[in-house]
Amino acid sequence: MVKKAEPVAINEYQPAHKFSEFPVTSVIQQNIVAKGYITPTPIQDQVIPEIMAGKDVVGLANTGTGKTAAYLIPLIDKIEKNASEKVLIIVPTRELAVQIMDEGKIFARGTRAYMTLVIGGVDINRQRRELSRSPRIVVGTPGRLKDLVERRAFNLNEFGTIVLDEVDRMLDMGFILDIRSLISRMKRERQSLFFSATMSDKAKIVAREFLHEPVVVQVATQRASENVNQDVVKVNGRNKIDLLHDLLIQPGFEKVLVFGRTKHGMEKLSRTLVERGFAATAIHGNKSQSQRQRALTAFRNNQVKILFLLATDVAARGLDIDSVTHVINYELPETYEDYIHRIGRTGRADKTGMALTFID
Repeated sequence: MVKKAEPVAINEYQPAHKFSEFPVTSVIQQNIVAKGYITPTPIQDQVIPEIMAGKDVVGLANTGTGKTAAYLIPLIDKIEKNASEKVLIIVPTRELAVQIMDEGKIFARGTRAYMTLVIGGVDINRQRRELSRSPRIVVGTPGRLKDLVERRAFNLNEFGTIVLDEVDRMLDMGFILDIRSLISRMKRERQSLFFSATMSDKAKIVAREFLHEPVVVQVATQRASENVNQDVVKVNGRNKIDLLHDLLIQPGFEKVLVFGRTKHGMEKLSRTLVERGFAATAIHGNKSQSQRQRALTAFRNNQVKILFLLATDVAARGLDIDSVTHVINYELPETYEDYIHRIGRTGRADKTGMALTFID
């Protein structure tokens, strides 16, 4: 049967800085210490000084490399030092927006960097009220942001900094026109930050349109094949649910993401395994935003062991969850790129993981 993955040796990056050496305010330094950060990751080490110098930046790095903190820390510091500064952060998915908010609140504790979340699936009138309080950082998804701007809930011309995170994913999802519309309403003199896992031709066009003489920082990340052990499970006419059950009761299957292709299928599979005594839950487009967030929180906090995802609806990219031991492709993804992003949810940082794919 499947063996538990063993740790692999990786070449350690030698940072040029410690967090204590970045010239951010004392309250932010205290928040960094409280978070337990001492040594920056490669993207943090290289990007933070450039953002603090006021430069436009292209950061090429995968999810899980620490890029969120790489822009949050210097931008919160920028707000602390400039009473009129406002920051807009645009991301492709609701889940990623919530993750950024959660991390931002930690670094912004005790500062003037009041944050607001603007995403679909929740009460838009509440978001209008939040925006009326003139938050210093707005984190949101393109469609809801555009909707609220057009309703004059807030004025983008007041924002001097923009962050586009997971640009490649936003372009894949067809948000290019919304992004252009939002950027066109901002100050011409602004700081623009652009983060993406890859630099496609579309992404290069967007970067040329709205960045001014950017500094490009690309961090070397391990390929999924180097820190994720990959194997197949041949079904050979057997009952797939029984096969999955037999896998999940093995030692080492401690935190498992299961990917499928239909909402109904993932919901039914989740319920079946719950009936069999497993701690499981599902995320898909028929769930409300609050239901999806509760499921993610329960999985992160180990209240449930198995999380079922519809890969085409809840993006495999952008889900930053620690200590996922296994990814199971219960149904095949549509593309090889989708496969890479699915299995990239395990084998994070200095750990390895296992990816299993059911093959008929």
